[in-house]
Amino acid sequence: MADTLADLAAQLRIDSIRCTTAAGSGHPSSSMSAADIMAVLFQKYLRFDFQQPKAPNNDRFVLSKGHACPVLYSAFKAAGAIDDRELLTLRKFGSRLEGHPNPHVLPLVDVATGSLGQGLAVGVGMALGARMDGLPFRTYVLMGDSETAEGSVWEAFDKASHYGLDNLCAIIDVNRLGQSRETELGWNLEAYAARVRAFGWNALTLDGHDLDAIDRAFAEAQAKKGQPTCLICKTEKGRGSSLIANHDGWHGKPLPEDKAKDAIRELGGERQVRIQVKKPEALKATVQDKASDLVLPVYEVGQKEATRKAYGDALLALGNARPDVVALDAEVSNSTYANEFQKAHPKRYFEMFIAEQNMVSSAVGLAVLGKKAFVSTFAAFLSRAYDQVRMAAISNATVHLCGSHAGVSIGEDGPSQMALEDLAMMRAVGGSTVLYPSDANQTAKLLAQVVERQGITYLRSTREKTPVLYPATEEFPIGGSKVLRQSDEDVATVVAAGITLHEALKAYEALKKDGIAVRVIDLYSVKPVDAKTLRKAARETLGRLIVVEDHWAEGGLADAVLEAFTGERERLPTVVRLAVTKMPGSGKPAELLDAAGIDAGHIVEAVTSLREATTARGGDGRGRPSDNAWGHTNA
Repeated sequence: MADTLADLAAQLRIDSIRCTTAAGSGHPSSSMSAADIMAVLFQKYLRFDFQQPKAPNNDRFVLSKGHACPVLYSAFKAAGAIDDRELLTLRKFGSRLEGHPNPHVLPLVDVATGSLGQGLAVGVGMALGARMDGLPFRTYVLMGDSETAEGSVWEAFDKASHYGLDNLCAIIDVNRLGQSRETELGWNLEAYAARVRAFGWNALTLDGHDLDAIDRAFAEAQAKKGQPTCLICKTEKGRGSSLIANHDGWHGKPLPEDKAKDAIRELGGERQVRIQVKKPEALKATVQDKASDLVLPVYEVGQKEATRKAYGDALLALGNARPDVVALDAEVSNSTYANEFQKAHPKRYFEMFIAEQNMVSSAVGLAVLGKKAFVSTFAAFLSRAYDQVRMAAISNATVHLCGSHAGVSIGEDGPSQMALEDLAMMRAVGGSTVLYPSDANQTAKLLAQVVERQGITYLRSTREKTPVLYPATEEFPIGGSKVLRQSDEDVATVVAAGITLHEALKAYEALKKDGIAVRVIDLYSVKPVDAKTLRKAARETLGRLIVVEDHWAEGGLADAVLEAFTGERERLPTVVRLAVTKMPGSGKPAELLDAAGIDAGHIVEAVTSLREATTARGGDGRGRPSDNAWGHTNA
């Protein structure tokens, strides 16, 4: 067996050289340091059915140091999952073997990696899912030493220990050399071990090129109960090639063809080692709640309720109906109302404390296992996990985010707690869905649709209690909007969502008393946006749109509205933006909405100003332009 493992490790190194040299780019040296670890893991410990990569009881492997994917692809070749011809397409346009692993094109991997420091948190989610489902599979995460400088790594170490995840094994490939210099700790394995142990893990230090030592370490990790285990492996970057082994300046550089040939000869020449990765037992989840009919909460029109409370109520309803729904929160569940779910379904609720980066990545790990993962915290604090959200989208993961306490309307807590960039942030995520409900029934109906929505979804909820506008029978298709007020005499359209919709309705009543009619649109679906309704409103209200939002002027509701007119080169509407433009402070919600210029009074002023400007240009006296021409401005 030792000879077979040595041959396999040599082949993994050779194939890592071959495919990166063929590509003219890549990371052979980072792959070569991990080859012995990968050989032992794939030959002896990993249980995986390559014909059914999503089988429930497959062990999970996460290559957190995603740049070392040549060694992973080489292991796939050795296992017969890909052939040599495909291996040599590494990094080429149209290849499944991208420069970092990506499940969009390669279903053999679960998540996209490469933004370092996230793989262990994904592994935490996978290990939690295995325990929840009563399945014996194990999760392995191979990390680089450089990425342990990321705080998100230690969030994951902490949460794995907190939950006693003895089905999780982390491996740190300590090859000493980073991209530009020696890593912070170099080869000080005891420093790594002390940190890992301080976070409650079983830590093993070893020579990462000693096949017997690696074998013993994996066996001990498998037998350890009550604690996760971390293998801290001393390795050489570029191991096997005297030209690059333990030499700086070779990170992310392929060997030229002549040097590659020399390295392959030094490694004993090409060979054709094949391994049979053992398949797991064909098991399915044994611990699962029963499914039932969905019964959404119902709120009476006119009663006051916060949409954040409706989120919690609807999440509970989804959890009651569906055993695949799980919830994660960052120690604010009594504000997001995810605690209602926690009380009813404690085994499907995961408290991540104030560690939002780990929370999002762990949700991705759960989503990989087929769970409908709902993540909630204050919207402002999702900004620190934005890279994790971005990588979740690249991973083709489905994760449902809810950000509460958004905008100046939260009041006295001040700007550190006010998400004012979240709509822009989430709209920019590839393939995302962004929703901003204005009342409780709408929130519940949207959440019932979100559970079946693919990709990253974001629902923005409001802290303040606001009147229920819609009956529980109303439907709110994603991608739609609601026209709440309209007439043939409308001189402008006011577009709002969430808290500002209530201000728009107040403004409507004030303008009505003065004989001025306006249309009011509830743009609850920010992405995708209802372009058809917006274009119709622009045509019928003289091309005047006033967009009011509790958000910075950049990237939010108004920009979503303008995108509805993409491609229309003539008769573009006049769009007036009422948005937050100055840094807010503390105060009562009404004071802050007024100070930001986004309350009912400022909407009235905006409509009046538009009419007066039109009259001054020769309108018909009612504020209607005589030639019905549209302008295009951004105020």
